[in-house]
Amino acid sequence: MNEGAVAVPTERVLDLFHGVRLTPTQRRIAHCLVQHAPAVAYLSAAEVAELAGVSQPSVTRFAVALGHDGYPALRRRLRELTAGGPDGRADAGNELQQAVRAEIGNLDRLAGELADRDRIAVTGQLLAASRPLPVLGLRAAAPLAAYFAYFAAKVHPDVRVLDDGGSLLTDRLEQAAAAGASALLAFVLPRYPRETLDALREARDAGLTVVAITDSPVSPAADHADVLLPAAVGADLVFDLHTAPMALAMVLLQAICDATPADTQRRLEAFEASAARRQLFLD
Repeated sequence: MNEGAVAVPTERVLDLFHGVRLTPTQRRIAHCLVQHAPAVAYLSAAEVAELAGVSQPSVTRFAVALGHDGYPALRRRLRELTAGGPDGRADAGNELQQAVRAEIGNLDRLAGELADRDRIAVTGQLLAASRPLPVLGLRAAAPLAAYFAYFAAKVHPDVRVLDDGGSLLTDRLEQAAAAGASALLAFVLPRYPRETLDALREARDAGLTVVAITDSPVSPAADHADVLLPAAVGADLVFDLHTAPMALAMVLLQAICDATPADTQRRLEAFEASAARRQLFLD
């Protein structure tokens, strides 16, 4: 779980924003609601404004943009959503079972998002065409970046994992762009390292198209990505569950393979021949 966060049915809170075009300021408020829903449901508009770092009128306008008469009506709705109820998790078993079932819900939500196959296909073509393909993941996102890159390297000629921050990260981004990279795939997960967001800005400054796999449509990555691919993160255990982002990463890799089927087949056959010659695997 995010440090200091409380497990809540975030998918129901996210439904409040579905289909609503939010300004950057409104996305900050929405992100605040998702991250602190139980507490926000009992705060005043002024307190929410302070928590989100915006003005009080912005909170009121945000509530109206979501179709409410004002912030009090939105607060009542948040209380309903975060209180549980018949559709909540009260009867879903113990806390471990609830955490796993919540992940099933996250995967089901992701499956719904994937109904738009064209968007994933176009994104796969974009990443397949980037030579090299830099893949960014810092802190908690580093294992996902490494997992994606391990398999992507079998079908893409030059995958570069960027999993260390600091001043060298900018160097490596600029080197990738100078070598011909046209896109960056970034994993941006809570608690959203500041260095990750800085790197997204630097990547765009270097002329790269930024594709971000992140946890929600109102993630801080939304302000810095050209293509935003949300997949909810589970927050019911001490540490986050990244089941849906991992699944989305593999779906995106499938789209990369589909974008260059002949090259993919040739590279996979070459790898299998090499693996057999070196007896890498038991099967």
